[in-house]
Amino acid sequence: MTKTGPSPSPSFVRRIPDGDDRPRRICEDCGFVDYENPKVVVGSVVAWQDRILLCRRAIHPRRGFWTLPAGFLELHESAPEGARREAWEEAQAEIEIDQLLAVYSIPRISQIQLIFRARLEAPEFAAGPETLELDLFRWQDIPWEEIAFPSVHWALGHFQEVRDQPSFAPRSNPPGETGDMRRR
Repeated sequence: MTKTGPSPSPSFVRRIPDGDDRPRRICEDCGFVDYENPKVVVGSVVAWQDRILLCRRAIHPRRGFWTLPAGFLELHESAPEGARREAWEEAQAEIEIDQLLAVYSIPRISQIQLIFRARLEAPEFAAGPETLELDLFRWQDIPWEEIAFPSVHWALGHFQEVRDQPSFAPRSNPPGETGDMRRR
């Protein structure tokens, strides 16, 4: 029997791989290219009758500000499954996904956000561990000055545009908008 210890840690260098146009992390031992790709966020604008569900964040960034139920897509999870899971984790809410509302690109933090239009299956919800409080807001009562992120503003506006439409093309970043927090 041969006793072997743990294999040595791979040694990565940053260089441009053959056939590529930008520096990547490459294993010096085997040539594996460690692609660093954007994170995917999934969430939903959730309605119940004429109200919209918002969650006050219990975590950073933007703790204490209002947002949509949303978060990172998990491995082996479809985008709608992830949006339903996030609604449950943050708001203990069972939702029905209607359709894709928008795809937003936030390059400064390397995120792609997939936001769905959804509705509560019942007006039952409770704060999850990442939520301080939550409520259903009429459009005119949304706390606009306390919204956590630019993309939440965009999603709410896009939701309002298509609220009564049975189908529509998914929206995207408003012209000139990249999610830069300083532009707010």
